[in-house]
Amino acid sequence: MKTRIALLGFFITLAFNTYAQYNALWKGKKCAVVLTYDDALAVHLTNAIPALDSLGLKATFYIADISGDLQTQIPAWRSAAVNGHELGNHTLTHPCEGGRPGREFVRPEFDLTTYSLRRMTADIRAMNTLLYAIDGKTRRTFAYPCGDTRIGDTPYINEMKNAFIGARGVSPGITGADKVDLYNTNSFLVNGQSGEELIAQVKQAEAKQGLLVFLFHGVGGGHGLNVSLPAHRQLLRYLKQHENNIWIAPMVDVAVLVKELQTKRQN
Repeated sequence: MKTRIALLGFFITLAFNTYAQYNALWKGKKCAVVLTYDDALAVHLTNAIPALDSLGLKATFYIADISGDLQTQIPAWRSAAVNGHELGNHTLTHPCEGGRPGREFVRPEFDLTTYSLRRMTADIRAMNTLLYAIDGKTRRTFAYPCGDTRIGDTPYINEMKNAFIGARGVSPGITGADKVDLYNTNSFLVNGQSGEELIAQVKQAEAKQGLLVFLFHGVGGGHGLNVSLPAHRQLLRYLKQHENNIWIAPMVDVAVLVKELQTKRQN
């Protein structure tokens, strides 16, 4: 009898702790999903944002001025920010490491291998100033252009951590809140996957009770790395249909929660 009572107490405690864990980790949901879109592409304004807004979903758009069109886009990005989307910092000029296979698109003047820390941080600060002029916000996240994180052997974000609540990387992975690297958060690169394949990633996040960050570029075109409109729409609809179990939020909101949880556990 005592053994049965002890076992019952154990399972009740386990169930309570699991429930409490859900509420503590992901706003009472099983997992968190962040939708991020890189490079301030025109298709984000014409294809991605209308699809998101039609379902009431909020995302993070990492802004850079690669094409030189940012000035004309400012009213649309300001409207997106007012509507709850995060405008993240993706640097002003999108410098990446050149001189290796697959990086032929890197222009010599924006080759990260020629940058000093001072030049890189000046570029990032300039974009922060521009974003503040657009949305009036001071709390935001950063995304590494091309996933490159260093000037020589030095992580350049070290000079800018006070400016950001977190930074998104490009390494794939679904991570528990206690394991999230806030300044190189994992993400799942989207390029040609079907809607079913994207949804399968979400189901893994639910099973692991972790954080899944999608990294989009083209949406229905506009970039060499692309998701089709039907696949994108299918993913968004799944997220909306399952929002009772999935916390869908901009990167900045998730980063704030993760930082709070990690700080509490350290103390």
